[in-house]
Amino acid sequence: HSHLTHYSDSTHHMIRLSLSGLEPLIATTESNFINVGERTNVTGSKKFLELIRNEDYEGARAIARQQVESGAQIIDVNVDEALLDGVKVMVRFLNLMASDPDISRVPVMIDSSKWEIIEAGLKCLQGKAVVNSISLKEGEDDFLAKARKIKRYGAAVVVMAFDELGQADSFERRIEICERAYKLLVTVVHFKATDIIFDPNIFPVGTGMEEHRDNAINFFRATEWIKKNLPGALVSGGVSNVSFSFRGNPHVREAMHSAFLYHGIKAGMDMGIVNPAMLEVYDEIPKNLLELVEDVLLNRRADATERLLEYAEANKSTQKKEKTEDLAWRHAPVQKRLEHALIKGITDFIEDDTREALEELKRPLHVIEGPLMAGMNVVGDLFATGKMFLPQVVKSARVMKKAVAWLEPYLQAEKDANENPELQTRQGQGTVLLATVKGDVHDIGKNIVGVVLGCNSYHVVDLGVMVPAEKILAEAISSGADVIGLSGLITPSLDEMIHVAKEMERRNMKLPLLIGGATTSRVHTAVKIDPVYSGPVVHVLDASRAVPVVGQLLSEDLATAYHRDIKQEYARLREQYANQNSAKQFVSLSDARNNAFIAEPEGKAPAPRKPGVHVMRDIDLQLLVPFIDWTPFFRSWELAGKFPEILQDNVVGTQATSLYNDAQKMLNEIISAKSIEARAVVGLFEAHRYSDDIHFSDPTHADNKGSFRTLRQQSAKAKGIPHLALADFIGHEDHIGCFAVSTGFGVDELVAQYEKDHDDYHAIMIKALADRLAEALAEYMHQLVRKELWGYASDEQLSNEELINEAYRGIRPAPGYPACPDHREKLTIWKALDVENNIGLRLTEGLAMYPTAAVSGYYFAHRDAKYFGLGKITEEQVKDYASRSGISYEEAARWLSPNMI
Repeated sequence: HSHLTHYSDSTHHMIRLSLSGLEPLIATTESNFINVGERTNVTGSKKFLELIRNEDYEGARAIARQQVESGAQIIDVNVDEALLDGVKVMVRFLNLMASDPDISRVPVMIDSSKWEIIEAGLKCLQGKAVVNSISLKEGEDDFLAKARKIKRYGAAVVVMAFDELGQADSFERRIEICERAYKLLVTVVHFKATDIIFDPNIFPVGTGMEEHRDNAINFFRATEWIKKNLPGALVSGGVSNVSFSFRGNPHVREAMHSAFLYHGIKAGMDMGIVNPAMLEVYDEIPKNLLELVEDVLLNRRADATERLLEYAEANKSTQKKEKTEDLAWRHAPVQKRLEHALIKGITDFIEDDTREALEELKRPLHVIEGPLMAGMNVVGDLFATGKMFLPQVVKSARVMKKAVAWLEPYLQAEKDANENPELQTRQGQGTVLLATVKGDVHDIGKNIVGVVLGCNSYHVVDLGVMVPAEKILAEAISSGADVIGLSGLITPSLDEMIHVAKEMERRNMKLPLLIGGATTSRVHTAVKIDPVYSGPVVHVLDASRAVPVVGQLLSEDLATAYHRDIKQEYARLREQYANQNSAKQFVSLSDARNNAFIAEPEGKAPAPRKPGVHVMRDIDLQLLVPFIDWTPFFRSWELAGKFPEILQDNVVGTQATSLYNDAQKMLNEIISAKSIEARAVVGLFEAHRYSDDIHFSDPTHADNKGSFRTLRQQSAKAKGIPHLALADFIGHEDHIGCFAVSTGFGVDELVAQYEKDHDDYHAIMIKALADRLAEALAEYMHQLVRKELWGYASDEQLSNEELINEAYRGIRPAPGYPACPDHREKLTIWKALDVENNIGLRLTEGLAMYPTAAVSGYYFAHRDAKYFGLGKITEEQVKDYASRSGISYEEAARWLSPNMI
């Protein structure tokens, strides 16, 4: 390892790292690679996560012991999971490990993205630990403050190659960030160089994407550069990331890990987080496989990925078996063929198979209740256990819809002839009214619920998206609904659901209320919705479970007991929630205003080059493609992960890649056919702040003026931290902008075409893509404003990734979101920009934008402007806000209820 000794003096075996548990871990330049065990990590081990969730700490401790016995010299502990109290869990588990001498002899790596968890862990560790990790993501001040604390606790630190502009993905970005962090740590904090461990990001290779081919090489190059130019610093990384493309094939993955480590260690890599059980001995890797793997890792030939994929396919018995089964399924009995088509989402043969099933089973209802529902039940089980993902389920629903559509004439004929009394009875089972609530345009889960309920002979009335409470309740009465189902995927939908429940109670309705959607939960339903409605309220975990819930709610025998049990269960959940959440402290409105943020005058932007209102129609969609942020696209399909890493995710990567490919195909079709239109209107106005209001006027049209009302934080703050309001970013003789954009023109027509063909999958896809294009248009227009129309950043040169990460000056907060939660502010924007006349984008009665693929908001250009969350506010401020806005207190409280304590 002569490459490691460049910073040594006359000492041949120079110490490069010293850590300790009960026993010291001294690594010198002659030491071997340090193996960090990864299985006591909730993101790396499903088993460990389940044990921690179930509070089986003895089982969790056994995993730690197994890691040490397998050769781990450091134990990585990560308990970052949404439903865990990370601080309590970390402290409890570390204390338990400390009581086991077999485990506690090795040092601990405290691994968390949350500083409070890291600090809690540091406080209860013996010996010298490692913190994983800190980065420049939140800026130098945050980085230095954390580094100083880590130094005070006597720990070493892992520094991620991540800064304010995002994660380093090129060689140049890796070394630039690492050098900057190193200089800050060594010269400002006086951190010991050998306590600095850089993680220059191991990304997957063999993904099939051109830009990923050098991922491993760039890591090796960066490692060599760090060892040569940053004396004393170490290099680490999460090794299993490199092989995500080959998940499900441990033989290939083990070879990739071993070959990667071989070259990484040669380049100077000192340690890595890796499962020792997933390592092959380098010299024992079959020579043909080693050549293929190293061709991919070192990017030695253009077809390297294809060749390794061919090897993986040929050497994976389960895949060979699946391939044979793929050819064989058409020979199975028709009922099995229908089930297979549903599970796999195959529409090619559905009409022929449905016809054959009808010939065999005689009656259309028997086809639906037999093989079709059997297949959907399997889909539901797979979905519920995480073995299928939402895009696949929607494809299954598409198959089901096509089958039912083919059977529809036969069903109708039976009904008309009154030949099937069973059908008559079952059609009268009940009517379910479904709606995506006001403010929300998403209906993925709702579509599936409608399909499944319809196939169970319930009559489904789907009101679509962005449906105000008044319409939901009126339609429920007129359609004779037996159940109302509310859907929503965005956070504001939760508050709208509360409003619907309150309205149902006010009108003395007794219908069961189903709550569903990605942001909903049993706890929120129990704490916020159930108490305001005396009728049955049930959170439906996923679409596939809607049928049994509706069945119990409408059963003469079961409904009363089910209603009682659900009410009791939710009361218990509320009690638990109340015990866990102590009341926050709040300050008076005057005290909050006295502690306002003071915007420095020199941070103010110059006057706009082109003030007034600007309208753009028929914007070239191709211009927007580079501005698309794909991560929320996957989230809308309930696939969690950051793009592009999600494409190689070891759980959802295959499905994400398939979805992404379908999206690219549709996007290209939209652009070439110009089937949707993008329009935008922006305004740049003179402005000045008066208390928490922003008065604005259009210098090009004297009669165009008004006031934006802002709200101020009121929760207690540490000394020196201001109580923010958006008005704080506006000074004397200043300027403000606002905008409204949409890429929704033409979307409804496309959706209608797909729905006519019973194709929910592509109907949902076009909506999701239109949403992404709308956000991209907002990003594109903001850049145009910064560089040309306002022109305060005319020399701005940012990459697409930097734009997505908002690495620019200025913010564009939107009414209805954390800093300004009152949707009513859109009315002022619409008046100032004459939005509806200029671009045809209108507001619904619930102040949702239509067409639905739309974004609106403000432009603040002060150098110190930043996003923040308002949080909870007091009744005092709501009254003040109502007075300033010229509305009643009741009206203000209705819009601000989610923020009121």
